[in-house]
Amino acid sequence: MITMGSVLGVSAVALGMVLTPGPNMMYLVSRSLTQGRKAGLVSLAGVGVGFLCYLGAANLGLSMVFVAVPALYVTVKLAGAGYLAYLAWQALRPGGQSVFTPSELAPDSTRRLFAMGLMTSLLNPKIAVMYLSLIPQFIEPREGHVMVQGFVFGGIQVVVSLAVNCAIVLAAGTIARFLVRRPTWLRVQRYLMGTVLGALAVRLAVDNSNPAPA
Repeated sequence: MITMGSVLGVSAVALGMVLTPGPNMMYLVSRSLTQGRKAGLVSLAGVGVGFLCYLGAANLGLSMVFVAVPALYVTVKLAGAGYLAYLAWQALRPGGQSVFTPSELAPDSTRRLFAMGLMTSLLNPKIAVMYLSLIPQFIEPREGHVMVQGFVFGGIQVVVSLAVNCAIVLAAGTIARFLVRRPTWLRVQRYLMGTVLGALAVRLAVDNSNPAPA
């Protein structure tokens, strides 16, 4: 039986990850600002399919590869920590830009918007870190079938991420206008997100847990 504490823990981690600027958020916001909410939602559909691909792969055998080759798991984990640290630096460094800073992009077709959303999600190291390093920490073999827990926790992450990203897509224009008129808030948003990213990077780097077999 999955405990409420684990559900809340996964939800909190998923919320923290989705609120930190990364490739998915940058792509969704940029498309919403340049082509409107419909383009942002089409892109979000592609991102969601990418989540499901990771969810299936992580629970249908990918974790077994890391069980068999622990050094590969450590490599992926440290690479993920390094990537999060890089994102933190990009947000905190002098002259860094907020994800909501408007930029010009050429319009794309619906098919390309979906495909780019999918590829952005599949190539996003932050999502790989989520499924391969963070979510497994909440799985307890004594609480029931490990694979079922993996799909449940992964499903929670998908719901949280899509809900938050949908809200961001719908409100991107309003948020951008609000922040542009208030430079102090723009800096606060950057520093807050950078700090969260840095904390996640440190946590991932020092974590000594091993992947559990599915």
